[in-house]
Amino acid sequence: MSTEGVFGRKLGMTQVFENDGTAVPVTVIEVTPNTVVQVKTAERDGYQALQVGVGTRKRVNSPMKGHLRNLGQFRHLRELRFDAGEEYEPGKKLGCEIFEAGDLVDVSGPAKGRGFAGVMKRHGFHGGPKTHGQSDRARAPGSIGAGTDPGKVIKGMKMAGHMGTNQTTVKNLKVVRCDPDKGILLVRGAVPGNEGALLKVGRSPRGKAKR
Repeated sequence: MSTEGVFGRKLGMTQVFENDGTAVPVTVIEVTPNTVVQVKTAERDGYQALQVGVGTRKRVNSPMKGHLRNLGQFRHLRELRFDAGEEYEPGKKLGCEIFEAGDLVDVSGPAKGRGFAGVMKRHGFHGGPKTHGQSDRARAPGSIGAGTDPGKVIKGMKMAGHMGTNQTTVKNLKVVRCDPDKGILLVRGAVPGNEGALLKVGRSPRGKAKR
């Protein structure tokens, strides 16, 4: 059985100790069973993937009930690519047993939301001069375009606005421990998102950690 990864929920960070007493910072990811809802094929859908259901919810509408076919009431529906030649069917459960200690993984998820942020925090601007009589331009963006030509703000201009919640990937994190019975995965280092965020834990092309 080989998929590109599984989906899990970020529980938070802690530390574990190696045999020599070294403290290792880890992120705890809860990987509840990913239930295969639909198998997409290249012949029918144009690409090959598994649609999996993750988490639970109290209510789903009638069209979704028909789509889920009594497999459960899932909070999230996501897709995973899988290797050619592998056989899957709706109802199959996927968990963190596809990983083992020493594997390298790429973890993707939404970054923490920072709300409305100015240009210094959002884009790293230096701000205006702090002297020579100015009193209210220290954190201002400065000019955002010429007045006569082109007479408008060009698309893509770096300005103040909503910061965070963008999809972020941290690559080549080492799996420190894997407990399939409890559905717990410990990954070295920090990963995107707040506690409770849905994360995709995928296989890294590099495979295994060197040590």
